[in-house]
Amino acid sequence: MDISYILNELGEERENYFNAIAPPIIQTSNFKFNTVDDFREALADEYQGNLYSRGFNPTIDILRKKLAALDGAEDALVFGSGIAAVTVPVLALLSTGDEVVCVENPYSWTIKLFNDFLPKFGIKTTFVDGSNTSAIEAAITSQTKLIYLESPNTFSFDVQDLEAIATIAKAKGIITMIDNSYCSPLYQQPIAYGIDLVAQSATKYLAGHSDVMAGVVTGKKELMKRIFEKEYMNIGASLAPQNAWLLLRSLRTLPIRLEKITANANKVIAFLEQHPKVETVLHPFRKNSKQLDLAKKQMKACGGLFSITLKNPSLEKIETFCNSLKHILMAVSWGGYESLIIPACAGISKADFDLNNPRHVLIRIYVGLEEPEYLIRDLEEALSME
Repeated sequence: MDISYILNELGEERENYFNAIAPPIIQTSNFKFNTVDDFREALADEYQGNLYSRGFNPTIDILRKKLAALDGAEDALVFGSGIAAVTVPVLALLSTGDEVVCVENPYSWTIKLFNDFLPKFGIKTTFVDGSNTSAIEAAITSQTKLIYLESPNTFSFDVQDLEAIATIAKAKGIITMIDNSYCSPLYQQPIAYGIDLVAQSATKYLAGHSDVMAGVVTGKKELMKRIFEKEYMNIGASLAPQNAWLLLRSLRTLPIRLEKITANANKVIAFLEQHPKVETVLHPFRKNSKQLDLAKKQMKACGGLFSITLKNPSLEKIETFCNSLKHILMAVSWGGYESLIIPACAGISKADFDLNNPRHVLIRIYVGLEEPEYLIRDLEEALSME
């Protein structure tokens, strides 16, 4: 399916809303029925239509169709945040006594889900080095029901072999799920490699303007219906129609935004790689990466997110560098128009900072839509201060 058709036409039956080019926000909580039989049918299977906007809504339906098509999936569910798009499917798929194999160091709230929340229900998680497919296979037990991936990881940018892991999982009847927020559907399509469920923080590239919180999960209709009928509806993690409309707006420019962001990031990375005060630049396509061939097989490009380490780092050096930036903003997230920075040490108390822990010295940078020369000047001045 052509991406231009997906982004600009799919799901947009304009004759149903006065031939308006932009779809409307259907701002309603509920929908009326003409007969008791129609009402009964809707109540019996809400997955099939519009009954109450906690479930589905016409504006949300347009978005679901587009997001599913972008991932090459049969269907999609949208949520009020990225972590909801992870948590709700996981709760729907697992029961007491089940086990999860998860890659090391996923998104922080995903760690909390597996470490703090799921144990309350008797669900155990084993964390393994995701770059080692054999380690994932070795961690599988007869109770393993889910393998959870994040490829690339969004701080150290480790990559997992999606096709190999999906093959192992299918042979054992295990569901696979991935957080694909780093790449977006434009740069990686895990379903094509056999992954069952693809989750994303739509707050990132899909929304792209730092004004929407949203999440999405895509996969086969059978799995989507299973997630929808109980946990999705009970937890009430649905997306508001206004935010669905904002996402529809943003999808129109997704390809051109990602193209510009990627080009900008490549120029900034080239500057940092040769800077005498930068020890290393971490991103999936770096030339000395042991996983370069795998990354290029699975991904079309890297977008704007990468990490650096400083030469002879110290907590003081890292803080001075980050505090000296004038135009690159210190904030969480990525994918918007603005460039951002987040030092890993910001999430660690000063007393717990360990210079010998490779993750503690990482500084994550997101390059947005500003001109790269503007960002390079900011980085150059900040590096001269440390």
